[in-house]
Amino acid sequence: MRNSAKNNRVSDRKRAHRTDWAKLKAKTDEEIEAEAAADPDSPPLTEEDLARMRPVSPVKRLRWRLGLSQRDFCSAYGLSLNSVRDWEQGRANPDQAAQTLLKLIAVDPSGIRRDVQKARSRDAELTF
Repeated sequence: MRNSAKNNRVSDRKRAHRTDWAKLKAKTDEEIEAEAAADPDSPPLTEEDLARMRPVSPVKRLRWRLGLSQRDFCSAYGLSLNSVRDWEQGRANPDQAAQTLLKLIAVDPSGIRRDVQKARSRDAELTF
């Protein structure tokens, strides 16, 4: 009995939150803006709010797209954690070599990860 009552509450909430797309499409832009402005939980952004916002770093967007933490991203691709943090927080920009690596990661993340792993296994052979 208890699970049945709980399931009914969950399904009632799901029904209550369904979007009526036909009703929404019938609204004018002015009606939509007025409803958004009246919503106390999510007021529209002011020009002042927008001016304070910063765009998300391309490095962070790439890392998010791959579903990796900063530490895992650095480990997978042989990058410095401090550098990635600086790039993501806008304190520094990747140099040309790092930009090239990041572009390659964006195109073929699993291939580049595999190549980085291979290069690490051969590190003993290379000295700079």
